[in-house]
Amino acid sequence: MTSYETLEIVQEGAVRHIRLNRPEVRNAFNGAVVDDLHKAFAEVDVDDATRVVVLSGNGKSFSAGADLGWMKDQADLSLEENTKGADYMARMFLRIARCKKPVIGRIHGHALGGGSGLTAAVDIAICSEDCLFGMTEVKLGIVPAVISPFLLQKIGAGRARTLFLTGERFDGKEAERIGLVHRAVHVEQLDDAVGKVLKELLAAGPAAVASAKNLIRSVEHLALEAAIPVTSNWIAELRATDEAKEGFTAFLDKRKPNWMS
Repeated sequence: MTSYETLEIVQEGAVRHIRLNRPEVRNAFNGAVVDDLHKAFAEVDVDDATRVVVLSGNGKSFSAGADLGWMKDQADLSLEENTKGADYMARMFLRIARCKKPVIGRIHGHALGGGSGLTAAVDIAICSEDCLFGMTEVKLGIVPAVISPFLLQKIGAGRARTLFLTGERFDGKEAERIGLVHRAVHVEQLDDAVGKVLKELLAAGPAAVASAKNLIRSVEHLALEAAIPVTSNWIAELRATDEAKEGFTAFLDKRKPNWMS
């Protein structure tokens, strides 16, 4: 397994924990973090032993957003270099969102700016009720451009109008209400809540979970009439796979499928 400058990687059976590891700056983003996340998720995609990823942050916060010193340095670059850097960061969020394995976000402390973006990019985000979120970029004279596609998918344009324009902060309960996170729990229950989601994911067929991620992306923008031939072919092909046949047989035999053994 690769060693990373800004991440702590821990493998626990089929679960890979990727932890942001700059606690002294509340896991703020800089170029090294962006590069390390690119590499870490690329590594996960080709690791057959890993079935689920948990993304979290060491220390008091998940991520307080971009490192302002690094952002200031980016501003001093040429427009071409600045654009190239922003594109690379945007594709880091995309790599997480498109990870072939399901990604759980364990969110606590602060999840501001890019931290909110990471929360939107993961598949299932579980946060503490007292966690602070916010698209606070306007307070710095910029906008949440890079993270906006991921946030808009989760919370919609209507809610984004208020949150992008005001830069206001909001807690975990509000994040759950608007759909940014799957569940907000008391901070002492955070690990248990993540554990329950892990248990559900590990009970599901790994190929089926990957297929479900692709299904959502393929169908979400289709009209109902256009979706029918896509989904009919999808399930027909999937039902014929070895994993599906094992799932059917295990259920009828009242035993666990082989991916749980």
